[in-house]
Amino acid sequence: MKAVRSVRIDTLRGIAVFGIMLVNVWGFAIGNNFSRYGVIGEHAPLLDQLVVFVVAAFAEQKFYPIFAFLFGAGFALQTGGRHFPGPRLDRIKTTYRRRLTWLLGCGVLHGSFLWFGDILTVYAICGFWLLTQAGRRLSDIVASLRRMAVLNVAVLVFMAYLTYQLMTMPPEAVTWGVDEIARTHAVYSEGTLVAIARERLSDFWGNLINSLFFLPKVALLFLMGVVSVRLGWLTQPGHHRAVWGRVLLAALWVGVPVNLWWGWAALRDAIDPHAAGPMAAFVSFLVEVAGPLMAAGYVALVMRAPEPVLAALARSLAPVGRMALTNYLAQSVLFGLLLQGTGLRLGALLSHAGLLGVCLLLMVVQAVFSRWWMRRHTQGPMEAVWRRFAARG
Repeated sequence: MKAVRSVRIDTLRGIAVFGIMLVNVWGFAIGNNFSRYGVIGEHAPLLDQLVVFVVAAFAEQKFYPIFAFLFGAGFALQTGGRHFPGPRLDRIKTTYRRRLTWLLGCGVLHGSFLWFGDILTVYAICGFWLLTQAGRRLSDIVASLRRMAVLNVAVLVFMAYLTYQLMTMPPEAVTWGVDEIARTHAVYSEGTLVAIARERLSDFWGNLINSLFFLPKVALLFLMGVVSVRLGWLTQPGHHRAVWGRVLLAALWVGVPVNLWWGWAALRDAIDPHAAGPMAAFVSFLVEVAGPLMAAGYVALVMRAPEPVLAALARSLAPVGRMALTNYLAQSVLFGLLLQGTGLRLGALLSHAGLLGVCLLLMVVQAVFSRWWMRRHTQGPMEAVWRRFAARG
């Protein structure tokens, strides 16, 4: 079972790997709270304020949708692409099921021992459902996509109710939340191995329970990836420039304004949660839709990029994307060693700008290492282990 490689897809996946790093770093240092960026206060340096604004506006809720979209696209490519695989389908599904089983185990271990925000577990669970779509006609896939869109609307209605609750929280509840930020920051950045492990397990399993409301969005993104391959939008972007042009316009006219608003709201919330919390809750609800829309704009930019621009991006980013799983897991190991109490404890010492600097440094390291590795191997280390497991039996 071998998917067709695409430089554009690999480059896009590499962009997503680094974008997710920009979002995850705060959890390693600050913890799992209602405010991702903690509390910086009104006297925070301008550079720290700029970092919060930029990451919230241009990274948060933008890169996991790309990964989920590409996961669905990869599934479509591995199950025949635009063509029905015929009698090979049962064997393909068996191999893919083993891949998902491995991914599920890897995700549980990752979430329990390294990163409470693990996404692999959710992808694996949703992937078992996606297997039911293998070999179906395009019209049936589109029908499933429509049903999943309706389910997502229902989830959004429920989230609107939760947003109202957050917007009307009494001051003492906000004070408790601020105290929690300080507590979890101290645990993750300065705590002992046992204290961090206890906090991480609690956060991870709590996130898994909450993922019941996240699974429909992931499933919808999976299906959109499948449809994009079946229609040739992703595999033959040059033939569908008009489609990607419309996506880009929607992202520019709707996604960009709302996400800029969210960047400003997230910054105000980080400066003073008591004053800005209600507005931040409201705008964060809008970003549930506007974030993935802007992610679609990022995809459209790569799909429409001229060949010279794509070649320049691909030199550094395509190798990162070809070993995305290895790089994703390596980020968790490195953040733990650098930022947390069991390592160098930089999470307790660095400002927000300093944490961004760590991310930029790790991006350079991973880009150089990925390029070196892929010149000598056909796949990343963890990808090789994953493939060997799936090939057994």
